[in-house]
Amino acid sequence: MDFIDKIKNKAKQDLKTIILPETEDVRILKGTEIVLSEQFANIILLGNEENILSLAKKNNINISGAKIIDPIKSEKLEEYANSLYELRKAKGMTKEGAKELLLNNSRYFATMMVKMGDADGFVSGACNPTADTLKPVLQIIKGKPGVKTVSGFFIMCMPTKEFGEDGVLVYADCGMNENPTAEQLADIAVTSSESFYELVNPNGVPKVAMLSYSTKGSAHSELTEKVVEATNLAHEKAPNLLLDGELQLDAAIIPEIAEMKAPNSPLKGMANILVFPDLNAGNIGYKLTQRLAHAKAYGPLCQGLDKPVNDLSRGCSAEDVVGVVAITCVQAQNIKK
Repeated sequence: MDFIDKIKNKAKQDLKTIILPETEDVRILKGTEIVLSEQFANIILLGNEENILSLAKKNNINISGAKIIDPIKSEKLEEYANSLYELRKAKGMTKEGAKELLLNNSRYFATMMVKMGDADGFVSGACNPTADTLKPVLQIIKGKPGVKTVSGFFIMCMPTKEFGEDGVLVYADCGMNENPTAEQLADIAVTSSESFYELVNPNGVPKVAMLSYSTKGSAHSELTEKVVEATNLAHEKAPNLLLDGELQLDAAIIPEIAEMKAPNSPLKGMANILVFPDLNAGNIGYKLTQRLAHAKAYGPLCQGLDKPVNDLSRGCSAEDVVGVVAITCVQAQNIKK
């Protein structure tokens, strides 16, 4: 059984309700059909019901099991607008502005539904930039108590089981923090280990590599020193976490190279979590793995949020939508009430 099938089975154990706000996209409707047919989540679609049903019919897509909510007609609109106003009035939000946002931006409406407990999470990004999904979430839902750095990550499923945890690796941060500080990198490392337990293997051992172009002092610069500092800070934050850095990629994932370049590394070239030094490296790294190694990439997912919201790549398929919905369900199962 592959990674996403395990996630779907776990999602079935406690059904959650996930919002899909981008209902003008056929991939979202097709994904909805698959989710409902496989029965691992309840789906709410946002938008004009007539338009949604017409698009589904035109493309021979069955979404009859989904709940459709039109924000304009929602009986909760005034409640959401008042709550959004209270949350953001210190930042200059007006009641009229709050209502306008909810009516004109489906991601804000979805965020308020999740914030108010009327859904368990939402998935967006198929036809909108990452910032459009994350801006309302970071403004309204924010991070879990104690989490300073909300970050993005990918679950990378390799076609062979040679690398990572039975062929599965966590890549972070590949979607949110552009140039993280050493402290933020340390936060990302620790939070990524929690995502590993949550999604990859609750009984496994997270093995975190702090990546650089240098291995154990083979080069010295501000860039490498940031990773060294991040490694030390991560050890302080989570002293029992199996983590090492700074490491080049080959020393992180290939035992023979690790033995040569970093013989004292506790990872021994068997990392299953890769923490990239910045967004450039992370984004390039995941796309290289996806395209050249033919890995399946799920994300960019979010970690550290108080409630689960996940982004989609604009190049996603309907199957990718299905996978990210399943992951969001499992994250929702782990939210402490």
